[in-house]
Amino acid sequence: MEKGQLSRPRARPGGPAPLLLQTVHEHRPETGAVSILKARGTVDASNAVEFSEALAEHIAQADRADEHAVLDMTEVYLACAAAVRSVDRATGVLAFSGRALPVVQPRPHVREALRAAGLPGVRVHATIASALSALEARRRTGPAPGGTDW
Repeated sequence: MEKGQLSRPRARPGGPAPLLLQTVHEHRPETGAVSILKARGTVDASNAVEFSEALAEHIAQADRADEHAVLDMTEVYLACAAAVRSVDRATGVLAFSGRALPVVQPRPHVREALRAAGLPGVRVHATIASALSALEARRRTGPAPGGTDW
């Protein structure tokens, strides 16, 4: 492979990477039950509503199951303003109740887009470990001020 070319698995000649979502349930001694929505691919105008609905449902299901909801955006690309608004719509119920969704490992452009948007229902973390540590601290002492643990 020549320098500067994408490897085969990453090249997408047909357009943006499809959006794939997977929920993983874990039990951690320090935080209890955790429900992680792992997102992969591109969120753009064509699937922003679908992403928002899936994220809102993930949050609602985690609340019903008494789990901590977490969004893993390690492999997500937000392609437009509609993508950022989709996260805002899905986390609005959390913001209204004074809570925030831990969003972990977003790519730099995603992290900056979320930070610039100032979404009250989102709290960005560099790693899953830092998100879980913040959940444990919040469980013991109440919500922390600010919107990022980066």
